Amino acid sequence: MPRRAADTPPSRPPRPTMADVARAANVSKPTVSRVLSNSPLVTPETRERVLEAARAQGYAVNRNAQKLRQERANTVAVVLDFGSHRHGAIGDPFIFELLAGVSEALSVREIDLLLSPVGLDRVEGFVDLHRASGADGFIVLGQGTRERMLCDVARSGVPIVVWGAVHPVSDYCAVGSDNFLGGQLAAEHFLRMARRRWLFVGDPTHEELRLRYDGLAAIAASHPEVAVEQLVTDSLAFAAIQAAAERYLDDHAPPDAVFAFSDTAAMAVIGAFNRRGHVTPRDYSLVGYNNIPPAAHFTPAITTIEQPTAVAGAMLVEKLMQLLDGHRPKSAMLPTRLIARAT
Repeated sequence: MPRRAADTPPSRPPRPTMADVARAANVSKPTVSRVLSNSPLVTPETRERVLEAARAQGYAVNRNAQKLRQERANTVAVVLDFGSHRHGAIGDPFIFELLAGVSEALSVREIDLLLSPVGLDRVEGFVDLHRASGADGFIVLGQGTRERMLCDVARSGVPIVVWGAVHPVSDYCAVGSDNFLGGQLAAEHFLRMARRRWLFVGDPTHEELRLRYDGLAAIAASHPEVAVEQLVTDSLAFAAIQAAAERYLDDHAPPDAVFAFSDTAAMAVIGAFNRRGHVTPRDYSLVGYNNIPPAAHFTPAITTIEQPTAVAGAMLVEKLMQLLDGHRPKSAMLPTRLIARAT
């Protein structure tokens, strides 16, 4: 005989989840996970708020799932190249385009982002943070002059993926554009514009910038009529580049072509040269690097070498996830092309 509706036991409400606790406490799921695993990375105020929300929700810890979660901190540290910028202030929009891409890719995986913690200017800082479960791995945005240190970090067993120059053989996985090809593309553009006195603006002690200069110089070497000079600055900051460009014109004949290591540097050069009456594209051709959004809207619009930041952030995170899962991801060279505009 069928059971009467009155005899049917009431359905149980769904069990609260970690996501429910996170919403109630206005924090991320990884933060809830850290609180429940008694992580030292959570402030007392946040801990109390999360525990109160968990009690109010009636949340019960799944010990088996917690044990699996505790194998990772669910945090990735992103390291910027503060040392290459005056007073540690990074003003280049390209870095923040990259950072936004990395942040989005991590958020999709519900992984926290820890931005350039103190002490990551030496190998021991990386090792200590990793061993203390402060970060599962590291994404470094820009090699700068730290190539040897980054190799040492990778050899220490710390999971690390780097945005920058890509070498056929390296101790770490890298993602970047073809910097050598970028230099060649700039050189070919100058030849099409019948330019003969080329100036490279950038510090070749930086691995990426050295490859860009090498590509430029390789094309120039087969054209005896072309002379290439370098303007090396002590900082990658806008003001420092602009001041150096003005000083350059005090002691040198004006170039008829400039290859700047970034679009921001290109803008600094344009401003400095304009004040001396040396104007692009009338007096010289100019190529920047990165294709940041303002480059297309600058006056004049800047010819540049594109680095696809939309792809780069996701690829950096994917390579690191592969590394954390025990694989050995290969370095990746992204498409590199010249975008011709007014300069």
